Amino acid sequence: MGSLDFIPVGVKPLADYVQALANRFVRLGVSEPNRVLSCVVSWSSLYDRIKERQYDDPHLLVLKDTVQHGEAKDVNIRDDAMLRMQGWIYVLNVDGLHELIL
Repeated sequence: MGSLDFIPVGVKPLADYVQALANRFVRLGVSEPNRVLSCVVSWSSLYDRIKERQYDDPHLLVLKDTVQHGEAKDVNIRDDAMLRMQGWIYVLNVDGLHELIL
C-alpha cells in the first residue's frame, strides 16, 4: 500500500533525484530520522534464463523429486527455486547458456 502527499516546491529536486535512483534499482530505507540507507538491487536476466530452462532436462526433473523427498546429499533447492549441486547452480547446455556465462 502506498501513500500520497504534497511535496513542497523546494524539495522537488530531491524528490526527483530519489525517483531517478529508484528507477535505477537503488532502494532507500529510512531507519533513523537522520540517516538513510541506500542499496543497489540488481538482477541478471541470465539468472532468469537459467532458472527457466533448468528443469527442461528429464534427468533434472528426477533429481528435483529426489531432492524434495530429502534423498539427495549434495543437491538442494533453495528459496529461489534454483537447483544447486554442492552449492553451484546447475546450468544446462541449452540456448547457448554455457557460452554466455563464459
